[in-house]
Amino acid sequence: MARRLLPGRPYPLGATWDGKGVNFALFAESATCVELCLFDRRDADTPSETIQLREVTAHVWHGYLPGLGPGQLYGYRVHGPYEPEAGLRFNPNKLLIDPYAKAIAGAVDWRAPVFGYQVGHPDADLSFDENDDAWGVPKSVVTHPYFDWEGDRSPQIPWHESVIYEVHVKGFTVRHPEVPEELRGTYAGLGSRPAIDYLKNLGVTAVELLPVHAFLDERHLVEKGLKNYWGYSTIAYFAPEARYASAGDLGGQVAEFKEMVKALHRAGIEVILDVVYNHTGEGNHLGPTLSFRGIDNRTYYRLVADRPRYYMDYTGTGNSLNVRHPQTLQLIMDSLRYWVQEMHVDGFRFDLAATLARELHDVDRLSAFFDIIHQDPVISRVKLIAEPWDVGEGGYQVGNFPALWTEWNGKYRDTVRRYWRGDEFQAAELGWRLTGSSDLYQSDGRRPYASINFVTCHDGFTLNDLVSYNQKHNEANGEDNRDGTDDNLSWNCGVEGPTDDPAVNALRERQKRNFLATLLLSQGVPMICGGDEISRTQRGNNNAYCQDNEISWFDWNLRDDQRRLLEFTRRLIAFRRQHPNFRRRKFFQGRQIRGSDIKDITWFRADGHEMTDEEWVSGWTRALGMRLAGEALDEVDEWGEPVRDDTFLLLLNAHHEAIDFVLPNGATVTCWERVLDTMEDGGPSERVVRPGGESYPLGGRSLVLFRRLDPPHA
Repeated sequence: MARRLLPGRPYPLGATWDGKGVNFALFAESATCVELCLFDRRDADTPSETIQLREVTAHVWHGYLPGLGPGQLYGYRVHGPYEPEAGLRFNPNKLLIDPYAKAIAGAVDWRAPVFGYQVGHPDADLSFDENDDAWGVPKSVVTHPYFDWEGDRSPQIPWHESVIYEVHVKGFTVRHPEVPEELRGTYAGLGSRPAIDYLKNLGVTAVELLPVHAFLDERHLVEKGLKNYWGYSTIAYFAPEARYASAGDLGGQVAEFKEMVKALHRAGIEVILDVVYNHTGEGNHLGPTLSFRGIDNRTYYRLVADRPRYYMDYTGTGNSLNVRHPQTLQLIMDSLRYWVQEMHVDGFRFDLAATLARELHDVDRLSAFFDIIHQDPVISRVKLIAEPWDVGEGGYQVGNFPALWTEWNGKYRDTVRRYWRGDEFQAAELGWRLTGSSDLYQSDGRRPYASINFVTCHDGFTLNDLVSYNQKHNEANGEDNRDGTDDNLSWNCGVEGPTDDPAVNALRERQKRNFLATLLLSQGVPMICGGDEISRTQRGNNNAYCQDNEISWFDWNLRDDQRRLLEFTRRLIAFRRQHPNFRRRKFFQGRQIRGSDIKDITWFRADGHEMTDEEWVSGWTRALGMRLAGEALDEVDEWGEPVRDDTFLLLLNAHHEAIDFVLPNGATVTCWERVLDTMEDGGPSERVVRPGGESYPLGGRSLVLFRRLDPPHA
């Protein structure tokens, strides 16, 4: 017997259970008819019931079904003209995922006719396919909205105190011996005690998760026996990816994700999501019809103005979301608010964020996307991180995002790599990057923590591979090593890959320590690529997006050198946390401290004298010193008391030869105590104290940190 359909409400969009029934609402501006299909199984080829939604309000098709509840599987068939050359691609033979679905069951079966056109037809996508694909398309799931958060609150770590750990949900725990086997590689695994203990002991304040919005494995990967490991092919912006859920895909993934967030929050760790609102997994004009394309192609996608059969592609993936349309903006904002308010996440890293800022073609800082973010009372208060580039013309926008935003600082990454590789003329650029990149962020009122500093990330070599390979080794990706970036500014000591040469291995270990020490002693927010602290290797693969296997997963069987690097990283993070001199909230001014002969920051050459402007411009030096005056923080604590810290001297030598570096002297300096030296293997070292004016042997390709000792403490 057919169910009784009530008019329902146009909002909220999606499927909303109220305890008595479910309200369905779908925006489809150009549609002529919308059918709601109910299913009993995720692999069912025919619906148990098909119901036509007859109510339409402001282009929203809606209806209410009493007696329906959580766990119900559903999808849509949307009727309308199939005119690709006009940008219209309706095909009611294709079952469609609800863009507002809170959970997705099943995966795309590429053997199913999921393309709106006849594959192989001479007219390609201008042809029309009449085959039903319901059996091979994921089904949307009605979810239970209620969850006991037990008073959960965001840790709200201030930006300047943040240390971010970029990590993959599955890869982190899938081989962790202390995580229960049934939880490995899942949200529950990441929220388990062994995983959280590791993160707490490491000292990070936030995990930045690679995409967890429901995504698909592209056809070309499946045909090669590979998977989309990174997850940058979103098909549903409200649904947590079910492959990471031990609880299955019929709604349990939602509660499991919430439990993970709650557990991390209890440990004082924030959760930041890497989100992909710039494109979807439906690809270009030859891609499948799974959701947005078949619901309202012209609304959701940016089409070529004079040839709307084709898609604007600022992302290199085949399509770009149409953020100029109010409904697409609403979809993004509704999704962001859902993840903050209902899933309790603490912030977002926006993949290829420059794409979202394109009003016409150029990237526009005053675009509607930025306006609506800044005006939103929920989203404007969480952590916002931009990947400030895309692949389109004029897409590199480091330093150009608005005031509320922080940015992945690509200039920091490139400069630090070039410097430790030994490139000439890097000193001046390195000075900007070590001190928070005021040249990029100060003019528009932002602070040093606008700079998210990183040396490596998921995209590229791991830290271990950065110092071990000169060329990418992506053969396992099945593209004849043509994929991935060719220039990663790597440096491998002249020996490619693993070696038994102790001298080469010692130099590589020192370079890892140099990179980590530079990262964690720079002003700004450090981001560690998960596993760098234990020398995780991808065997030279710098584009492991499709490697859901041992190439990408963490290996927790640590060698002694890995344990030493882990301890070195822990000590550095703890040291940074203890000393506000390395996480300042304001930029250096280079001004004299009242009643003192030193400035808030001073740069030295190897003879112990202050560097001149000419020497900065010439940029010949690979060795330099940076003194940070602890008396000049110009900050107050939460009780209004002045913040004070020790004065530190950081020495860096990117040359292959050692030099004698004269330690600065002055009326207020008695001596300098060594805090760390990357020439050592990371373990505790003997106490070394040197008077000002005396030289210190600064090893080739090494970094040394000193603390000033005043007379009473010498």
